[in-house]
Amino acid sequence: MTTRATPVQALILAAGKGTRLKSPLPKVLHEAAGAPLLEGPLRAVRAAGAEPVTVVVGHGADAVEAAFAGRARFVLQDPPLGTGHAVLVARAAIAEHPGTLLVVNGDLPLLRKETIEAVLERHLSGAAATLLTAQLADPGAYGRVLRDDHGRVRAVVEAKDASAEERRVGEINAGLYAFETEPLLEALDRLEAGNAQGEYYLTDVVARLVERGLPVLALPAEDPEETLGVNTFEELATAHRALVARRLRELMLAGVAIEDPASTSVSLHARVEPGARIRPFTFLEGRTHIERGAVVGPFVRLENTTVGEEAQVLDHCLLRDTIVEAGATIGPFAHLRPESRVGRRAKVGNFVELKKTELGEGAKAPHLSYLGDATVGPGANVGAGTITCNYDGAAKHRTTIGARAFIGSDSTLVAPVRVGDGAYVAAGSTITEDVPADALALGRARQVLKPGWAKARRDRDDASKRHG
Repeated sequence: MTTRATPVQALILAAGKGTRLKSPLPKVLHEAAGAPLLEGPLRAVRAAGAEPVTVVVGHGADAVEAAFAGRARFVLQDPPLGTGHAVLVARAAIAEHPGTLLVVNGDLPLLRKETIEAVLERHLSGAAATLLTAQLADPGAYGRVLRDDHGRVRAVVEAKDASAEERRVGEINAGLYAFETEPLLEALDRLEAGNAQGEYYLTDVVARLVERGLPVLALPAEDPEETLGVNTFEELATAHRALVARRLRELMLAGVAIEDPASTSVSLHARVEPGARIRPFTFLEGRTHIERGAVVGPFVRLENTTVGEEAQVLDHCLLRDTIVEAGATIGPFAHLRPESRVGRRAKVGNFVELKKTELGEGAKAPHLSYLGDATVGPGANVGAGTITCNYDGAAKHRTTIGARAFIGSDSTLVAPVRVGDGAYVAAGSTITEDVPADALALGRARQVLKPGWAKARRDRDDASKRHG
C-alpha cells in the first residue's frame, strides 16, 4: 500500500434498518456467502490499514455489537437521521485521530482492500474528499454523481431528490469516501434536512466542500459489481452469488479442484487446501476446513466440519460440527451431528447417524445404524441396524464399545453400558448390562422350532377354501 504521511481511520455506517428487506434482523447481519454483510467492509478497511475502526450502529445495535465484539469501536445513532447525522454522532471518536477518515457503507460485502487503497492513493494528491463511483446501465436508487463542464465533481444528489435529467446520469456514488477530518466536520455543521427523506445526507458534504473551493475527486471502480449495495433480498442473493464466485476462483487458482463451480458454495470463513477435490452440489458452510487430498461430494453439506487428508465424504451426506480424520470414509447418505469425531481410516457407511459419538482409528459402522453419545474403540465393528439407546426420557447416557469389539447386526445397546475390548455381541441382542472384555453376550429370546407347522397350516387353509 502507498505510504501515508497522515494516519487513516475508518467509520462504517451500519445503523440502517433495511426497511425493504422486511426483516427483524438488522440489515448488516443478513448473510452473504456465510458472513454478515458488515464483515465485508470491516475486513476490507482493516486489510487496507485503517486504525481505529468505528462502527455506527442503530437498529438492532446490541445484536450488531455482540456479533462483532472486540473488532471495532461502536457509536450509537438514535434516532437515525441520515448518513450525515451518523457521521456527526461519531464526531468525538473522529476528532481523536485527525487526518484522513474513510467512511464506508456497511452494506458493501464485495468491497476489496485494493479498491480502498486506490481511493486513498488518489486522495493523497491533495483532495478534501475522494469518493468511489461506478457507471451503471441502470442506476436505480443510487445517488448520482454530478460533474461540471470540465468533468470535475460538483455534487452528489440522491435519487429521490434528483430531477428527471439528473436521474439519467449513469455515474453513481458507491458509498466509500475518503475525507480530511477538519473540512468534513465543518461541512457537517452546515447540513440541512430539506430533502425528500427529511434526513441529513453525507452526500451533501460534497457540494459544501466544492462551494468552499476545496477539491473533491472521484475514482471510478474498476469492477462496478464491487459497489453493489444490499437493500432487498434479491440484491442479497446477487451479492451472495458474486462473493461465492470470487471465493471459488481464488480456491481454484490456489490448486483446489472444483468440478462444477456453478453448483458449489464455499463460505468466506471456510478453508480448502490445495489438492482437495470438491464435487458438484457441495456446500461448505461456517468454518469448515477441507485438508489436502480430501474428496467431498457430490450433494454434500458440511457446517463447521474438518475433513482430514485423503478422507472422503461421499454422496448425500450432512455433517455439522464434526471432525473427520485422515483417510476416513463417510457415506453415502450419512448424517453426522455436532460433537462427533471419526478417527483415522474409520468408516461411517450409508444410512448411519452419529450424535456426540467418537469412532476410533479403523472402527467401522458400515450401514443402517444410530450411534448417539457413544465411544467406539479402535478397530471395532458395529453391524447393520445397531442402535444405542442413549435417552431414557429424562437424561442422555453414554455407551462405550471397546477396541476390536464386534457388535452383531440388529443389536440394541441400552445406555449406560460398556462393551469391553475384543468382546462379541451376538446379532439381534438387547444389551442392558456391561459386557466384559473378550466375552460373548447374547440378549435375545430362545429360538423355538416346530417342524411341519407351516405345511400343516397351508393344508388347513386349502381345506377351508375347498369347503367354504
